[in-house]
Amino acid sequence: MARKSNLPELFVLVLLGPALEVGSSRLPLVLNTWPFKNATEAAWRTLLSGGSVLDAVESGCAMCEAEQCDGTVGFGGSPDELGETTLDAMIMDGTTMAVGAVGDLRRIKNAIGVARKVLEHTTHTLLVGESATKFAESMGFTNEDLSTRSSRAIHSDWLARKCQPNYWRNVVPDPTKHCGPYKPSDVLEPSNLTYRETDVHGHDTIGMVVIHKMGRTAAGTSTNGLKFKIHGRIGDSPVPGAGAYADDTAGAAAATGDGDTLLRFLPSYQAVEYMRGGDEPSVACQKVISRIQKYSPKFFGAVICANVIGSYDLGDAKEQKALLGSKPSKLVELFLHCLGHVFCLLLLSLSFSEHPLLILRIDCFLIFKVMTDVTPPPTKVSKRAEKKKETMV
Repeated sequence: MARKSNLPELFVLVLLGPALEVGSSRLPLVLNTWPFKNATEAAWRTLLSGGSVLDAVESGCAMCEAEQCDGTVGFGGSPDELGETTLDAMIMDGTTMAVGAVGDLRRIKNAIGVARKVLEHTTHTLLVGESATKFAESMGFTNEDLSTRSSRAIHSDWLARKCQPNYWRNVVPDPTKHCGPYKPSDVLEPSNLTYRETDVHGHDTIGMVVIHKMGRTAAGTSTNGLKFKIHGRIGDSPVPGAGAYADDTAGAAAATGDGDTLLRFLPSYQAVEYMRGGDEPSVACQKVISRIQKYSPKFFGAVICANVIGSYDLGDAKEQKALLGSKPSKLVELFLHCLGHVFCLLLLSLSFSEHPLLILRIDCFLIFKVMTDVTPPPTKVSKRAEKKKETMV
């Protein structure tokens, strides 16, 4: 589900790591997309209590699934064209290169947990659909409806708008004016990588990277995918190298954005390979974004990258456009928290040409937000707060 704000966010980076002092280690590190701070904290606590990097990734992503982060992770969000919420998730061990993943998972809330079971109890990598649900049940997960009053209302409203937007093309009746069912048309339009997505914040997958103090890496993802997607669609999140990738010999990366586009470029794998070749995380991330934008100029998304010594950065499609374009003044908003409490708030108005990326490392976690307007948004009740009042039906 999309964020509603008058200040469209370009990207949000959340991290947890030690203080950066002369001669000190930069590890361990927890890094994830979007401002899902409870997920970051859950992963960090797992590491501090002696858990593995896989444990940390699983606990962080599971927190987002339980909290329904922005309605785009976990149950009750992003209904497909039939009104059903389905889940995709993946977890990867950068030491063994083992992967467990699920796609189009139905009626099981804890998708990242099921992915972990695929990794640990099978020799497979990816299970999908009803078969993935049956596997989850055999592993002890509860079969339950993932729809809520909110998701059903979203779907009903979509039907009332004649199923707009949708992801069909070259079919009859005209998918820009009518709902299905559809049949192939006799005329094929040229293929392109641009979709009729009306909200650029509709892809808030959590992607998480964890690096242990000894250099062991893991990465994972969890999402309920695109709103109104064609039933059965699977995006980049459960695909190794697309949604996330980890390798102890180089680093780890995770992506967020239009999954159908990301699938075609394997950005997480490519970013790790760039780092293996000696590129800094900032260079690796931006190289990946540049390649995607070459073919899909309107692509919105980002890739987070971290190498095995604890350096990290992000590549953001919108950020890069600003750098290559008019270089407007930006508002950078840094929320610094320690132990879950607000530590300080810093607002800086600066030129993107002088400060293309500003990241602080302190003994706590950081939420990094870059916004395209300096005008404060009007005060209003948070959609997320309203959503928390809703109970499962």
